[in-house]
Amino acid sequence: MAVGIWVAAGGLALAYWMGFVARAGTSWRGSVVKTAAVALLAVAGAMQGAPGLIVVGLALGALGDFALSRPGQRAFLAGMAAFAAGHLAYAAQFWGATGSLAVWQAGGLLGLALSTEVWLAPHTGALRWPVRAYVGVIGTMAALAVALPPGSGVVQVGVLLFVLSDFVLALRMFRAGGDGLSHVVWPAYWAGQVLILWGSV
Repeated sequence: MAVGIWVAAGGLALAYWMGFVARAGTSWRGSVVKTAAVALLAVAGAMQGAPGLIVVGLALGALGDFALSRPGQRAFLAGMAAFAAGHLAYAAQFWGATGSLAVWQAGGLLGLALSTEVWLAPHTGALRWPVRAYVGVIGTMAALAVALPPGSGVVQVGVLLFVLSDFVLALRMFRAGGDGLSHVVWPAYWAGQVLILWGSV
């Protein structure tokens, strides 16, 4: 039965990418398809014995997907909060298993986070502090993931894909510099969630 849920989630993810990503505006059908594509991953994870915090993170991701698929700043903030909470759930899961970061890894992640003060924060207007907080949360989660011990490569690639999707999304939303790459946001994000789950089961 879990295999069927995985297949259904993949089918919905493909349907959303092909049928809704390029559309202007919002629709309830798109919201439902997008949300279900990740919610089913949470269901599959629960059925296959994934760590509870990973399942919670996926469920919060689905909630964030729904909020971000709806119009308005209030929905955007709700979506950002849901994703931040999901990152905290992942971070809590990774915390007990982390080792140490190499200097180049720590420097790279810190440099990326700090660089947002140059190319992102000045363009976020009234959302500057929520965006800053989100950058701090996802940066912490990514650092903990990168510091996971050998054998955690699947999870680490998933986290880096998640970071990539947020990076491009930030460019598209606040700098209009990611329009040419907007089609990669959804597959990078969804594949990232899949790999985080797959590597945790």
